[in-house]
Amino acid sequence: MDNLSLHPLEKKVVKALLEGGEGNIEHVAALAGISIDQARRATEWLRAKGLIRVEEKREKLLMLGESGKMALLYGFPEERIANLVIEGGSISVQDLGKSMDKNELKAALGRAVKNGWIEIKNGMAVAKTKEKVKIEKTLLDKIANGATTENQLNASELKNLEELLRRPGYVEYKDLIKTNIALEKGITQSLPDLNVAESTTLTAEMISSGKWKDTVFSKLDISAPAPPVFVPRIHPLSELIEYIKEVMVSLGFEEVEGQIIRSSFWNFDVLFTPQDHPARDMHDTFYVEGLRFNESDKQLVERVKETHQNGWVTGSTGWKYNWNADIANKAVLRTHTTTITAEQLYKTKKGRIFTVGRVFRNEKPDFKHLVELHQLDAVVAGEEVSISRLMGFLTAFYSKLGFKRVKFWPTFFPYTEPSMQSMIYSDKLNDWIELCGMGIFRPEVTKPLGLDGPVMAWGMGLERLAMLIYDIDDIRELYENRLSLLRNYRPFFTSL
Repeated sequence: MDNLSLHPLEKKVVKALLEGGEGNIEHVAALAGISIDQARRATEWLRAKGLIRVEEKREKLLMLGESGKMALLYGFPEERIANLVIEGGSISVQDLGKSMDKNELKAALGRAVKNGWIEIKNGMAVAKTKEKVKIEKTLLDKIANGATTENQLNASELKNLEELLRRPGYVEYKDLIKTNIALEKGITQSLPDLNVAESTTLTAEMISSGKWKDTVFSKLDISAPAPPVFVPRIHPLSELIEYIKEVMVSLGFEEVEGQIIRSSFWNFDVLFTPQDHPARDMHDTFYVEGLRFNESDKQLVERVKETHQNGWVTGSTGWKYNWNADIANKAVLRTHTTTITAEQLYKTKKGRIFTVGRVFRNEKPDFKHLVELHQLDAVVAGEEVSISRLMGFLTAFYSKLGFKRVKFWPTFFPYTEPSMQSMIYSDKLNDWIELCGMGIFRPEVTKPLGLDGPVMAWGMGLERLAMLIYDIDDIRELYENRLSLLRNYRPFFTSL
């Protein structure tokens, strides 16, 4: 035990044991002038150091049950029944049944008759005495007012206890563990000076005044286990969204926002999605019942209508059907954020624009699908636009997210031509992952909006990206608020 160091709480417990001898932890805490919790903590430390021995003794403590508490306040059931009968001279058993439970009444009547207070004749309870009865509740009082064990009861009380124990809910046993502590023999010579005051903190005042030079500090056991500390942090998906916004701004984009409830006109028709397209079916889209939109720019509506029907001046033949304004006016929960960037293009006619927001799909949730998810959407207009430049933008974007290997694959979308899918290589999965749809808006989209030049655009879901970054196998975990994930995920993004 060379260089033994004791915490101030340990010193107080040791001094109390030296002065008062062994005892239970409550007694030692009182002698040491500390709380019971502090005494327990110091006791565990001292036991680990081999300075004290701890003995635990289990006792059965008597406590009042709910029926016992009621009897203490209002009297025993047989006592109450007898006094009701004595007060009235006689009462029908049926009327007595209105004052207590049927089973309790039967037992109470039996005890009242056995004690000679009443008798039962032809369904009537008749009093056999004129003086009210009173049952002593000394034992109930004793149990209610202190930690009582059977060893603290006399012979008469033990006999009454046997009776009470036969009555459900009157007296209950509770296990009581008493902790007795004592110093180990022969350790006093190894103890440090208990009268030397040690400090556990170093304050700014101690440093500025120089008092720290004359202060004895407690030694710190840096190998001792410490409880985990969970610092406040944002949700991993929120972290990803905020970082993506920083990346987009660093690439020269301006963020825009828009409404979640949109007209089918802006969600579908403006983007040259035919009105009989499966994506507009109720099985894929959430429609808002009882709500309709009417687009104020009638010339825009006419241009979109003509584009759908015959191609207008876009060089296309359109979809060759009769466009229906009622279908276009239906309200939907937006199925993509392209509806926001398209409207912003209509207003500004140029710029680098992006938006991040929630979109809604009528899908059955599983490990990689959700009804509600977040989407990034971006467009570039009024600049030199080409598919190769778009590939360069996305390569730079993915690089800032930590993905260095990127490739692109031709595909088809109703409102872009050419259209491509971007794919990134995941070292975790050892495979290529499809993340983003991209392309150049078709003239059928841009010309009705008043844009003459080409516009490049791309969009991607963020939950699947989050699954890759945070090593999550089931997309639903992002919304289950599982504390083990929220507390322990490794922050991926630090700075640009």
